[in-house]
Amino acid sequence: MRKIILNLAVSLDGFIEGPNGEYDWCFNDQDYGLTEFFNASDAIFVGRKSYELIMNTDPNMFAGIKLYVFSDTLNEPQGGNVELIRSGDFLKRVEEIRAQDGKNIWLFGGASLVSAFIEHNLISELLLSVHPIILGAGRPLFTDIKERVQLVLLGSETFSSGLIQLRYTMKPKFDLGMLEGM
Repeated sequence: MRKIILNLAVSLDGFIEGPNGEYDWCFNDQDYGLTEFFNASDAIFVGRKSYELIMNTDPNMFAGIKLYVFSDTLNEPQGGNVELIRSGDFLKRVEEIRAQDGKNIWLFGGASLVSAFIEHNLISELLLSVHPIILGAGRPLFTDIKERVQLVLLGSETFSSGLIQLRYTMKPKFDLGMLEGM
């Protein structure tokens, strides 16, 4: 089964974009392991807003990689390597895609999509690049999370810029029903 890896930049105060949707605060002075990560991935899960941002910024940013866009409002995605996934098909399609042969799947965002993946315990790893900046406002990484989610630290890496990458996995939810019959 393929891994779904959330890989995002986040400010120290938990925002993934500034108050006007900007991400100019993200460091780009080093590779920060992105080339290796990108080479280990062959598909990207992305929400409509993030997809539109990509298309408006650099439509060729992810050329050659299969994009799965999650949206109920988008009608005609651009590019031939894009598949639209509607909310009614969410779990079925994600499980089908995960079961296919291939490399890792990058969960790119946005926040609503991340919340849906967390709710259904679909994220294999969270790779968060914490930037040493406080934005004070913007779009928070985690929204609409209704239950506690415990994480297990897999590792961390500190860079000379002050950026820290944290790698977590989601701790499986404990089900009291598992104790029945023991």
